[in-house]
Amino acid sequence: MRKPPIRAAITAVSHYVPDDVLSNSDLEKMVDTNDEWIRTRTGITERRILKNGGTSDLAAPAVRKLLDQRGIGPDEIDVILVCTVTPDMFFPPTACILQEKLKLKNAWGFDLSAACSGFLYGLVVGAQFIESGTHKKVLVVGADKMSSITDYTDRNTCILFGDAAGAVLLEPSAEYETGLLDHVMYCDGSGGEFLYMKGGGSLNPATHETVDKKYHYIFQDGKAVFKVAVVGMADVSAEIMERNNLTGDDVDWLVPHQANLRIISACADRMNLDMSKVMLNIDRYGNTTAATIPMCLSEWWLSGQLKKDQNLVLSAFGAGYTWGAVYIKWSMNNAK
Repeated sequence: MRKPPIRAAITAVSHYVPDDVLSNSDLEKMVDTNDEWIRTRTGITERRILKNGGTSDLAAPAVRKLLDQRGIGPDEIDVILVCTVTPDMFFPPTACILQEKLKLKNAWGFDLSAACSGFLYGLVVGAQFIESGTHKKVLVVGADKMSSITDYTDRNTCILFGDAAGAVLLEPSAEYETGLLDHVMYCDGSGGEFLYMKGGGSLNPATHETVDKKYHYIFQDGKAVFKVAVVGMADVSAEIMERNNLTGDDVDWLVPHQANLRIISACADRMNLDMSKVMLNIDRYGNTTAATIPMCLSEWWLSGQLKKDQNLVLSAFGAGYTWGAVYIKWSMNNAK
């Protein structure tokens, strides 16, 4: 395992969710489903919906809170990395739109698309800028307006997704043994046929036909994805523990992508972790894609449950297929 001369550490964390709630009872009026069916299969009871605006309107308030929390100005950010599958537009990048909204005038940036693994991919990419010594403050945002690509007549997918944003600031770690200590990342393109959005790209640009065929909405073969995700997330979490000689007793928190409670439970079992050591907010927000993991970090830190020097395993699985895990020793002082 390569040891970088500089460690990247999270020095600020924040999140934002819109006010409007879409509950299971609301969905009962829209499609043939019910609260008990949704809860028992997914663990979700409600999700948040952004009625007006785009993904940058989710990301901007999260980043504003982060800057205030860290006590720095927008001109101090060096790089903006926005992890999303729902950019405001294909171009300009949402990172550029966010830069203009917040006047992050000294930063360059780009978008990264890795679906539900997006934030982990972005975290690893952002850490490289810190570890190389070329940048001091890297902003990594996970944000998605999933309601914009969800078909609310499809009961198999519309129950799953919500809108939100989470953000972290990466800086050089003050202590070498804290921060992002290790990562394992994978992808397997053979899984692309089971979870995708056909329309809108260069293969199927928008036409009356693509709109009529609902190509601009998420398609998911739920059973196929579940079978692979439940194994993939558990395996990669166990792998990063083995690489770092960690047992379940050594891990303070599993921070899993919030896609399905049964997948998360299987992951915890494989790691020999009690569910009391698992960050869970899927019941309140559903699957917010790239936002789920930073939202968990933000909520647990703000509540005082996430503390300095705790060992975290971040784990995700998403379309592509993409998946991975990151081992972090938390470097921020307690919020409370």
